[in-house]
Amino acid sequence: MKKNKLFIFLSIILSASILITGCGKEIEVKNGSKVAVSTKEGKYSATDYYNQIKKDNISKLVDMIDKNILEEKYKDTDKKKEDESVNQQIEQIKSYYGENEDQYKSIIKQYFGVDSEEELEEKLRLEYKRNNAVNDYISKNLTDDEIQKYYDENITGEVKASHILISVDADANASDEEKTKAEEKALKKAKKIIKKLNKGEDFAKLAKQNSTDKATASNGGDLGYFQPSEMTEEFANAVKQLKTKEYTKEPVKTEYGYHIILKTGEKNKKKLKEVKSDIKEKLTSQKLSEDPTLYYNSLIKIREDSKIKWNDNSLKDAYNKYMDELINSAKANATAQK
Repeated sequence: MKKNKLFIFLSIILSASILITGCGKEIEVKNGSKVAVSTKEGKYSATDYYNQIKKDNISKLVDMIDKNILEEKYKDTDKKKEDESVNQQIEQIKSYYGENEDQYKSIIKQYFGVDSEEELEEKLRLEYKRNNAVNDYISKNLTDDEIQKYYDENITGEVKASHILISVDADANASDEEKTKAEEKALKKAKKIIKKLNKGEDFAKLAKQNSTDKATASNGGDLGYFQPSEMTEEFANAVKQLKTKEYTKEPVKTEYGYHIILKTGEKNKKKLKEVKSDIKEKLTSQKLSEDPTLYYNSLIKIREDSKIKWNDNSLKDAYNKYMDELINSAKANATAQK
């Protein structure tokens, strides 16, 4: 049975080769490569074409490689989330340029290197998978020491606090001198309130009388329970240092003004295993924001892990040059944004 199948298969191949080459006509070859196109001025082989495009279109090849790797790697992931992400991005682009089709096509060509919405969707799906792959790669390579350190330094139980906010009353168009005076006035008022607290006056009553945070003032400044990480950095650092029933002895300055903070309760923090996935997510995001080259270096490692092998050294050189360009561009953009 197997021999019969093999015979049939070879017969099909033989028949196809006869159809392609004609009745005994040999394939024309130039410099060892099949001629792809001929004109009266010359003949162009597949090798000629390959040598021409391999340097100029290395990004297309990288897309093909990543698509092959990542579609297999993420074949069982949530397709609905991917669809939502891709459709949302396309709708955003359309909301700006969709009414003018020529401008829309020009924009997607300029920024994404594609000629149609179908190609754009394919590009965005690949980027979605790349982002997942990079996040997974970084998360997977976090050390236990890094995770433990973040847990010890940043994870706390929920705290309950009240605050009195004294906003800086200065218009956005105010002069520097006017802004300085408004800052001094707010700080002076906040310090006066702390002196009243030191004399034993009631925090809730002072909040109702003085706080510019109208959403909490009527409740004596009560913020309820929250994670310090949900607040601004200055506020979070201050509340973490307080003991229960203790208030800040100096006003805490944030972008909103000056705060006097009273800690009124604290819950035990969750065990490491309960928050480990959240910590890994935060550390991954933190690393990506701190190192602009990490995204591309992670993709390089992902390809290496898939046993990428270059049989053409000039193609490998073009790939390395392309990745260096992307990494250097990421560094330059990060520097420009500082």
